[in-house]
Amino acid sequence: MDSIPTWLLFASLGLLIVLSGFFSSSETGLISLNRYRLRHLADEGHAGARRANRLLQRPDRLIGVILLGNNFVNILASSVATIIAMRLMGQAGIAVATGLLTLVILIFAEVTPKTLAALHPERIAFPASWVLGPLLRVLYPLVWVVNAISNNLLRLLGVSPESSGDQPLSREELRTVVNEAGAMIPQRHQRMLLSILDLEKVTVEDIMIPRNEMVGIDLEESWEAILERISRSHHTRLPVSEGGAENIIGILHLRNLAHRLAAGDLDPESLRKLVRAPYFVPEATPLHTQMLNFQRERRRIGLVVDEYGDIRGLVTLEDILEEIVGEFTTDPGETMQEVHPQEDGSFLVEGSAYVRDLNRLMQWELPTDGPKTLNGLILEHMETIPEPGTSFRLAGYPVEIVHVGTSAVRTVKIMPDLRRPPE
Repeated sequence: MDSIPTWLLFASLGLLIVLSGFFSSSETGLISLNRYRLRHLADEGHAGARRANRLLQRPDRLIGVILLGNNFVNILASSVATIIAMRLMGQAGIAVATGLLTLVILIFAEVTPKTLAALHPERIAFPASWVLGPLLRVLYPLVWVVNAISNNLLRLLGVSPESSGDQPLSREELRTVVNEAGAMIPQRHQRMLLSILDLEKVTVEDIMIPRNEMVGIDLEESWEAILERISRSHHTRLPVSEGGAENIIGILHLRNLAHRLAAGDLDPESLRKLVRAPYFVPEATPLHTQMLNFQRERRRIGLVVDEYGDIRGLVTLEDILEEIVGEFTTDPGETMQEVHPQEDGSFLVEGSAYVRDLNRLMQWELPTDGPKTLNGLILEHMETIPEPGTSFRLAGYPVEIVHVGTSAVRTVKIMPDLRRPPE
């Protein structure tokens, strides 16, 4: 050692500190990589991403080779620093070298490179994988011995070192990923993605058209009344009944009778032949399941039934799609006749309005885990039928009761601009 020039020892010490910084930044960079982005880049053919992905398949081996290299260069750097200090200051230089080297390694080989790697993991991890891959193959026998000992200790603690620790994202974690996407995903697309995640929590009962609001054809009506209803219908598919909505015999697609109407040879018997057998849907079916059922059955409309087989309402494929993309019209007044805007910015809302429709169309945040209608929500909140003029806050929205019927709230005034988020 005495024959080695001091300048060469300083150069060696500097190189060792650089190597220590390399191992420290490589560890942080590889561990900080976004695993889903890494897999995407690897599937796209990115060479650095593929190498990094292979290294991360066994994190125990990766950490083993990094720590072997890091500890080796740190210990060697400490020895070189001690030799330099003894040459320059004698025995007293040992303590000085220890303090200075600790500070230098902390700043230049730990904090700075690790912070850089945490902020820009791909810039560090991908180039580092060029070195760590071959280094792992060269040092594999030593890494294997170290890992064999440490892995047995982990097994004693109930940890399996073979598993990479990757876990599928839960629904709530996916919601967080979408919400934090920021400008990478347009806000409207974020809402659509979140709506898709919520399809499993929403049932057919939540979005169905109630039986008393269904528009259809009753074959027991006069032929003139039936033709009038067909000509004025805004829907392309109508339920067909005999003697009321509780006795629906099928669904009629108006397109199938257009040519007969034009030719003037449509009569009750030929209309009956065009009726397709009804498709029944249990009211508790989740929307994501029902959407797949519509696709499998090649249907676009279904009759919702309860556990006793009684018809509760009607659901269409368009209703489910609107839960994802929102209403197909941008004017709430065109789609919700129960909402009446006022000059002061408030809204007169009928108690029969559905809570989910209000939230979707008006961008409100009324609770949806309870009653389906605004009237039901108010009665649940008040636990009694309120008097006209009663004012209170519902989910933070100022609400005033305007009109009350015998057993239900008919009209309320909601002032969304004065909303205070509930505590």
